[in-house]
Amino acid sequence: MARRPGSFISVAQPVRSFWSRFAFALLLAGAFTLMLLGKADVLLVERFRTGVADVVAPVLEVLSRPAASVADTVAAMRRLRDLRVENERLRVDNGRLERWQHVARRLEAENKALRALNNFVSEPGTSFVTARVIADAGGAFVRSAMISAGADQGVRRGLAAVTGEGLVGGVVDVGQRHARVLLITDLNSQIPVVVERTRDPAVLAGDNTRLPRLVYLPQNAQVLAGDRIVTSGHGGVFPPGLPIGVVTSIVESTIKITPYVDWNRLEYVRLVDYGLGGVVKPSSGTPPFSLMGQDRAGRGSALKPDPQ
Repeated sequence: MARRPGSFISVAQPVRSFWSRFAFALLLAGAFTLMLLGKADVLLVERFRTGVADVVAPVLEVLSRPAASVADTVAAMRRLRDLRVENERLRVDNGRLERWQHVARRLEAENKALRALNNFVSEPGTSFVTARVIADAGGAFVRSAMISAGADQGVRRGLAAVTGEGLVGGVVDVGQRHARVLLITDLNSQIPVVVERTRDPAVLAGDNTRLPRLVYLPQNAQVLAGDRIVTSGHGGVFPPGLPIGVVTSIVESTIKITPYVDWNRLEYVRLVDYGLGGVVKPSSGTPPFSLMGQDRAGRGSALKPDPQ
């Protein structure tokens, strides 16, 4: 089919041919011209650039709205998915807690019935004082801490010093506005404990290191690494069940315990009165489990049973 003279195709054909031949040269010349203009008149180029940006900015804003809307929609869908997963997990946890609530209520009723049947005498209520550790007397021969509460705040010898992690030690010296706590790692600290899993009795003995050891275990005791150690309540110094630490090392007959308390971050202690004041007596005489009996070096020995 012959092309009509003067048609658009016949006019555009020479232009397209010319552009294909000299496009690179024209673009290079344009870039060079812009560089010369930029060097010659910086203000003109900056004004032109600002004008182009003002023209393009609304277009970019319009184009960005759908992208932002899509991003918001995707984020909302992700949040909805996370909420569904969390809702399902909470539903499962709620069902588990309801089952444990029924078990706890049944055990509470059974416990009340057994206590009434056995004429059980419940333990006295507890009171406590929270104090800051103001000095650390850690050294080669003693492991103790001075706290900012004393007799004026109701502190007395024999109170248990605890944190949220576990047992810290016992109060062995009391002033009007301060007290001294002998730590469970001190050489003079000997605390009756039990292995929580097997209920084997033992004594937690400090040796002035960060890892006290278990002594006086029964011959047939089966202690494993990871066993929890808690107070036994024997001797009336500490109540039963206070957490102390876990077994982390068993080498021949030496069993080391890692306390729950982080000694590097010991800032506050809670002095708890469990109503055992009749058991802990002053250091005069030789009462059993005296908190202030004298050792060979003349220092106060804490939580150590009297040989008699």
